[in-house]
Amino acid sequence: MDKTIEIAVVGGGPAGLHAAEVLAEAGHSVTVYDRMPSVGRKFLIAGRGGLNLTHSEPMADFLGRYRPVDDGLDKAIAVFPPQALRDWCHGLGQPTFVGSSGRVFPESFKASPLLRAWLARLGTLGVRIVTRHRFVGWSEDGGLVFETPEGPVRRLPGPSVLALGGASWPRLGSDGAWVTHLQDAGVAVAALRPANVGFSVAWSAHLRERFAGTPLKRIALAFEGTVVRGEAILTEDGIEGGAVYALSRSIREAVGRDGGATIHLDLRPDLAASSLTHRLGDSKPGQSRSTTLRKAAGLAPVGTALLHEAAGRVLPQGAEALAALIKAVPLGLHAPRPIDRAISTAGGIAFSNIDERFMLRALPGTFVAGEMLDWEAPTGGYLLQGAFATGRAAAQGLLAWVNEERVSQAS
Repeated sequence: MDKTIEIAVVGGGPAGLHAAEVLAEAGHSVTVYDRMPSVGRKFLIAGRGGLNLTHSEPMADFLGRYRPVDDGLDKAIAVFPPQALRDWCHGLGQPTFVGSSGRVFPESFKASPLLRAWLARLGTLGVRIVTRHRFVGWSEDGGLVFETPEGPVRRLPGPSVLALGGASWPRLGSDGAWVTHLQDAGVAVAALRPANVGFSVAWSAHLRERFAGTPLKRIALAFEGTVVRGEAILTEDGIEGGAVYALSRSIREAVGRDGGATIHLDLRPDLAASSLTHRLGDSKPGQSRSTTLRKAAGLAPVGTALLHEAAGRVLPQGAEALAALIKAVPLGLHAPRPIDRAISTAGGIAFSNIDERFMLRALPGTFVAGEMLDWEAPTGGYLLQGAFATGRAAAQGLLAWVNEERVSQAS
């Protein structure tokens, strides 16, 4: 092989762009292909409410957020940990800060300045970006094939990194169409499933009409022994939000196994049941239940409506029983929302299908990164960290493979 080689990166999200950066810094000629008119679209959407890059918690806790547990993913994150991502961001002129929740954000709180600086760096490194190229598999001689507005295009055989994402947010480019192409090439792929997703609930017409779109703030959700504090939002046909997403993997598995799942909503996690019982018991005689719940328990109207929903419109009479309901409102969840409404994707290429260099065992010279791999994590910075870390790991694996090939050819 020549010292400088032509490398294709397919997918212009964080994993693909970071792989391209690492490869170009090593002196190679890199072309990024993306099916959309511009790259980084999902990255920009992720930063719409403030770009949560990563998290500051201890590494052992951080790695514990990823499922399924795999040494390959753990090693990739250990090589490019949260501090490395923060340093990278700072190097682009976008310093970061740690929020009160431990989440890490750029000081600008936006994705667009970071993406602009990043694309400028890639341009300086000579990375070529080609858009409106949809990957549709391989030619008989192993070249990548793309559909374009001008017709099919074939790239000559050579090493490549695939970072095509999962199947969430298809309008931004990640539609999961690659699954069939890899399966046709002999790569086993686990079915893609929605992750970080809401679930359907059979709300009454009253609750649906009055409270769809209403947020639930400072609540806690409990399921199978795990309690998560955070926020959620009622939708017309269910519930979603950060607290739900944190439990979505175990809820999804329970729904698949049992046909449904019941989670418990604590409307006042900051108050012990005994304190809440005391407050409710001290309410003024003759005071309406709704007034008692508002003044003594601090419930918003949506909270009161949820109590009525759970109790079949007839609330418990005693203060202790009412407090117990407030601390554990049962919510029956049904199917997860469709994958195109999920934030991320579970399933994909199992780590057993790649070697320690992130190269596909069935397709030597082809490396994979990002959500194409079978891992999932909650929101909170873990998704982007995983994308960056695996993108870097795939690029470094490709560089190692190139060196091995050179040694083999020289001997």
